[in-house]
Amino acid sequence: MNILVTGGAGYIGSHTAVALLEAGHSVIVADNLCNSNVDTIRKIQSITGKDVVFYKIDVTEEEAVESVFSKHTIDAVMHFAGFKSVSESVQNPLKYYFNNTVSTLTLANVCLKYGVNSFVFSSSATVYGDNTAPFRETMTLLPATNPYGETKVMCERILTDLAHANPAFSVSILRYFNPIGAHESGLIGEVPNGVPNNLMPYITQVAKGKLDKLRIFGNDYSTSDGTGIRDYIHVVDLAEGHVAALENLVEGVHTLNLGTGSGTSVLTLVKAFEEINSIHVPYEVVDRRPGDIAFCYADVTKAQRELGWKSKRNLSDMCRDAWRFEMIN
Repeated sequence: MNILVTGGAGYIGSHTAVALLEAGHSVIVADNLCNSNVDTIRKIQSITGKDVVFYKIDVTEEEAVESVFSKHTIDAVMHFAGFKSVSESVQNPLKYYFNNTVSTLTLANVCLKYGVNSFVFSSSATVYGDNTAPFRETMTLLPATNPYGETKVMCERILTDLAHANPAFSVSILRYFNPIGAHESGLIGEVPNGVPNNLMPYITQVAKGKLDKLRIFGNDYSTSDGTGIRDYIHVVDLAEGHVAALENLVEGVHTLNLGTGSGTSVLTLVKAFEEINSIHVPYEVVDRRPGDIAFCYADVTKAQRELGWKSKRNLSDMCRDAWRFEMIN
């Protein structure tokens, strides 16, 4: 198939582009490069030995999106072009409500116009809010702790309503847990702007000496060591989950968790990183962040049953690959 990957120069989009190419599909990337680099496209091509068509466009702009659809026969859209910082969404909610919802509306509208009926959407475990783990797809959503989570719920609703109104339209809504790691080549990985919001790039930058110490937000949760429990999944496993979702997509709406199904504490991840890479990571414990919860991990039964997919890579792989990427780049 010929797949349009929006945000395909970003962290998860680039790894998914690699997985799609390795599975025999063709890839068109649309990205405005506000949180990514055009050199990533060259690296995707270097890893796979295959060409990628690239358009530097903003997918909130319908005319620009239409120009891509008019030039190519597109079989499916994978939509990663969203802002993703929980803390930034609290500080700048309008930026998030505009970009994340308008990009989805624009893509959905152009898909309808051009008869593209397969859509894979990048959602988030944030939509579950402070539910009781493990999180299941049937739970009532409680995203109100931050605007980022609200935008994901809104986009899920937009695509669900579109599919209900247009029975030929098929959508796979993939709720990610905590992607970390990098491609084993070390060529692509997570490159945050400024001080990282996510744990693993913060760890790797401290280990490399770019930052002086890691801040752990809270050690007074009701967990084994007091730090938050999260479901960390290797980004390549996550990418392969997207390929499985696409290749198993049938009519209707399909909502699926992509995680490992087990939780790891923040402190356990830090200690694992130190042990696997034989390097010290200095840290300090600071106050909890608003909106953080104690337990967040997935029930992955549905993805295993419907897609025949499950994560294969372990915590050691995640820590090793993340550090390799940091050392090379």
